[in-house]
Amino acid sequence: MEEVRIDKYLWSIRVYKTRSEAADACKGGKIRLNGNDVKPARTVRPGDVVTARKGAVTYTYKVLELIDKRQGAALVPRYAENLTPEEEIAKLRAPVETFFLKRDRGAGRPTKKDRRQMEALWGGMDFDVPEDVAGMLMPSSDNFSDTDD
Repeated sequence: MEEVRIDKYLWSIRVYKTRSEAADACKGGKIRLNGNDVKPARTVRPGDVVTARKGAVTYTYKVLELIDKRQGAALVPRYAENLTPEEEIAKLRAPVETFFLKRDRGAGRPTKKDRRQMEALWGGMDFDVPEDVAGMLMPSSDNFSDTDD
C-alpha cells in the first residue's frame, strides 16, 4: 500500500469516529497536511505530518505506516506518532468557566430578594471579553432604526 486517502487514514487511527466526520473536517479547513489545507481525497504517505483541529485543541500526528482499516486504540501508535504539544493537551484540562443558578422546580419566579442575590453574584464576576468578540456581541447602530416599518 503506497497511498491512503487522508479522511480514511484519520478515521483509521481514531482521530474521528466516522469517515464522514473526517471528510467534513477536511472540507471545513480543519485538516492540514504538511502545512497545507487538504481535501478528503488527498493521499498521505509515511513521513507526512497531519494537523487536525478539534474544538480548541490542534492535534499533530506523524504518519509512520499506512493503514486503511480501523484499528484498536492499542495499535494506533504503530501507524501514527502523536506530536501534539503539551500546551494543546492542557487545553482539555482547563476549567470550564460556566456559572449556573439552580432553582427548585416549581419554585416560581424569583422573589425580589432572590433577584438581588443573583445580581450580587453576577456583579462580583469579572468577564474579560476581547474587543473583537465584544464587537460581535454588541449590536451596531446601523442594525436598528428609530422608525417603525
